[in-house]
Amino acid sequence: MEQPKGVDWTVVILTCQYKDSVQVFQRELEVRQKREQIPAGTLLLAVEDPEKRVGSGGATLNALLVAAEHLSARAGFTVVTSDVLHSAWILILHMLGPGSPPGVWVCSTDMLLSVPVNPGISWDSFRGARVIALPGSLAYARNHGVYLTDPQGLVLDIYYQGTEAEIQRCVRPDGRVPLVSGVVFFSVETAERLLATHVSPPLDACTYLGLDSGARPVQLSLFFDILYCMAENVTREDFLVGRPPELGQGDADVAGYLQSARAQLWRELRDQPLSMAYVSNGSYSYMTSSATEFLHSLALPGAPGAQIVHSQVEEQQLLAAGSSVVSCLLEGPVRLGPGSVLQHCHLRGPIHIGAGCMVSGLDIAHSEALRGWELHDLVLQGHRTRLHGSPGHAFTLVGRLDSWERQGAGTYLNVPWSEFFKRTGVRAWDLWDPDTPPAECCLPSARLFPVLHPSRDLGPQDLLWMLDRQEDGGEALRAWRASWRLSWEQLQPCLDRAATLASRRDLFFRQALHKARHVLEARQDLSLRPLIWAAVREGCPGPLLATLDQVAAGAEDPGVAARALACVADVLGCMAEGRGGLRSGPAANPEWMRPFSYLECGDLAAGVEALAQERDKWLSRPALLVRAARHYEGAGQILIRQAVMSAQHFVSTEPVELPGPGQWVVAECPARVDFSGGWSDTPPLAYELGGAVLGLAVRVDGRRPIGARARRIPEPELWLAVGPRQDEMTVKIVCRCLADLRDYCQPHAPGALLKAAFICAGIVHVHSELQLNEQLLRTFGGGFELHTWSELPHGSGLGTSSILAGTALAALQRAAGRVVGTEALIHAVLHLEQVLTTGGGWQDQVGGLMPGIKVGRSRAQLPLKVEVEEVTVPEGFVQKLNDHLLLVYTGKTRLARNLLQDVLRSWYARLPAVVQNAHSLVQQTEECAEAFRQGSLPLLGQCLTSYWEQKKLMAPGCEPLAVRRMMDVLAPHVHGQSLAGAGGGGFLYLLTKEPQQKEALEAVLAKTEGLGNYSIHLVEVDTQGLSLKLLGTEASTCCPFP
Repeated sequence: MEQPKGVDWTVVILTCQYKDSVQVFQRELEVRQKREQIPAGTLLLAVEDPEKRVGSGGATLNALLVAAEHLSARAGFTVVTSDVLHSAWILILHMLGPGSPPGVWVCSTDMLLSVPVNPGISWDSFRGARVIALPGSLAYARNHGVYLTDPQGLVLDIYYQGTEAEIQRCVRPDGRVPLVSGVVFFSVETAERLLATHVSPPLDACTYLGLDSGARPVQLSLFFDILYCMAENVTREDFLVGRPPELGQGDADVAGYLQSARAQLWRELRDQPLSMAYVSNGSYSYMTSSATEFLHSLALPGAPGAQIVHSQVEEQQLLAAGSSVVSCLLEGPVRLGPGSVLQHCHLRGPIHIGAGCMVSGLDIAHSEALRGWELHDLVLQGHRTRLHGSPGHAFTLVGRLDSWERQGAGTYLNVPWSEFFKRTGVRAWDLWDPDTPPAECCLPSARLFPVLHPSRDLGPQDLLWMLDRQEDGGEALRAWRASWRLSWEQLQPCLDRAATLASRRDLFFRQALHKARHVLEARQDLSLRPLIWAAVREGCPGPLLATLDQVAAGAEDPGVAARALACVADVLGCMAEGRGGLRSGPAANPEWMRPFSYLECGDLAAGVEALAQERDKWLSRPALLVRAARHYEGAGQILIRQAVMSAQHFVSTEPVELPGPGQWVVAECPARVDFSGGWSDTPPLAYELGGAVLGLAVRVDGRRPIGARARRIPEPELWLAVGPRQDEMTVKIVCRCLADLRDYCQPHAPGALLKAAFICAGIVHVHSELQLNEQLLRTFGGGFELHTWSELPHGSGLGTSSILAGTALAALQRAAGRVVGTEALIHAVLHLEQVLTTGGGWQDQVGGLMPGIKVGRSRAQLPLKVEVEEVTVPEGFVQKLNDHLLLVYTGKTRLARNLLQDVLRSWYARLPAVVQNAHSLVQQTEECAEAFRQGSLPLLGQCLTSYWEQKKLMAPGCEPLAVRRMMDVLAPHVHGQSLAGAGGGGFLYLLTKEPQQKEALEAVLAKTEGLGNYSIHLVEVDTQGLSLKLLGTEASTCCPFP
């Protein structure tokens, strides 16, 4: 089923009761927009309430006015017009709904809601306003609001703390009642009606315009004033009389003023229907002042493990089941009991926090104060304060079970006041003034919490001493009495929200940097992209870059270092903000050669340091940032190359009789077709994830299209020829000195692969002090002639380059008097391609050098070793496969290298979809092998279809439109199909439903327009693999070199 799309809000408004919060919350909204949690085009507004006591209804009206004002200005109007509401989705949040029409959503932020992605709300024929209700028990409803509705969902009445009879009337068929959730939707028409009241006294007093005009403030409730007048069973007389003061009626002296406001609301809104949407599978939890309820909403009682969110915890086994850690950095042994919560803390153990506790806002400097204590059922919080303009740090400590009500016997630290006084020596007069009425002597008004000491900084220890009888001669009590102390009520206006949010942001990045280090060093498949985006968009990439430098420089594993450098490239690319050009590009600027040289020599620490020094020069504008990112990816390629070169461990040769001068050694190979697992063989996936690829050696139109021949010549030179077997088109190169070989590592240089083959075969040592002719004469008595050819187009996808390298190496080694086994040759090609700097995996040479149907595998370890297993198929199945397998040349070519950089970037970023897909590639290879063992063409067709989808996910953009059109036309005639290799062009291979379909499919394609220059070819499984033979000198048809 299609998932519903989220709403792109036109405006998001957060109402603020305090003036000093507006700028703070405005910045927080903008931060979330930079993190792409809010669409870039959404207008974000933090709006101050005109007065502290305008109520939720007044705040809603004021916010709606501000939204309309901004949208009117944006649309070019000079006055406020409600027309702008017709195409707007507005969200008002007080300190959303898929599929809804334009309108205004209002949501409280003092509750936790859990609703399904698609709550099943119908908006057909909707008008008026709609409240969202969630199920609750009858017991819970006694302290909350509930809706009474008719069978059609129209709201008849709203009860708050209703009687048993009222609540019973609201019970639904499921035995639960619809709770007031704090979420309301106003249609455009209703929102226009509400907006119109802002010019009518006394409702104008709810807005900043009324305040600026000197109007007397009026307090309105969203639910029991604005919405209540729309409830079906409410009469005008009952509505005007009003509700109890705590529900928004206001003080007695303003009753008449409020009655006038209600009369105005009745006139404007009474004819608007109020309906209810009941989300039966949702849940609702109101955030009360009860510590127990608050902990219950944050922790997960009964959960099998701890909940860890945006946190780095070194010893997770010390977190009890049902506990919760949010935005924390915990170093060392920090033990957390069941049902306890840690928030916004940086602690270093040993620390033991027992069951039923909440600890928040403590920094590493406060860890010492917690050592030696085992807290139970306590709430310990650190607060950022501003007292008379000076920043400070205060702490509060209360019991989870404490009673905060003013009536009845109170408690502190979970014990009666009398017991607390006896244990600590604190007296009532320390906490309350002598003239404070007994009913007011309660926890909220008790001056318990030190905020300033005359001679030292304060810490948690200035409150923790109260938990136990002290043996310090009263020193702790004297220090407490010497401090300036505030009550909970007095402390609230002194809280510095800007400093609090800044400290939380600092802690978030601190823990994130620890997590990033751990993820990299522990080789975890977790993506660091979200952290990179957050760090760059919030203007603090510096610490992240420094951390990545440290990880890269200190890594013992080249894979860890390469991934860290790739993350640096991601940071630089993100800093460019989508400008500066494509991420993929050249990485050989001379300014970066010094750091590259350190890496090539194996001095990782010096290389990383030099990279960072050079990086600092490239940060000034997007174009430079992108180029710097490319060079960091180039640095990563050096480390990948060094890791892959470990495959040399498995390359060995045996001496044999040296062929005579002029005697040709000819190596020929089939092409290869990959049936499953491609990309998993590509470094670094091949040694970080472990690879598995199923490939077939194939002849194309009956021919083995790839080959090489080599012979010794008397001249101490290297004669190279690249091209088809027929010499007319052959490119000929003569190397007479070492300088002629210097471009062996530049893949596009003429003859680069052949030059690299001489170097990797050990025939020539390019850095030797001996000249080329001296090396050749001393070891072989002359030089060599090497020809390579391929009858396949460049970029065919059939593994041509790697197989060609294998044939060149095999022919050269034999011409030099050595023989190399096929498995050793597979590893030798890996080494050659790293020397050539083309990179690449091992599947091509496995597929072409080894005969028949086989699975190649590499383990997640270094040195990189490839093991090959032949797949046994039923008798006669190979011929059956030959009858059903076809190749279609699409007429388009694309080099795998164009796709390779994107794939490696996604892998190093550990994008979840790419990681999951990579695992699936390996797993499906085993399933594909089983399909071959069963001899099932339909199962193989399913494997091909799935494999092509996996390739597209791995490398988006590998399916040109013309190829897609061709595949769509062929789909009814095939069990499955896929582009060979990395995709993007080259050959398409098909497993047809009927045998011998070449002519039939040619007719099908001939009727299709826009396919370009395609051709269909016969293909058959090759059961020979690499062939090597010696011919006489007269067998050459090669023209002599000049």
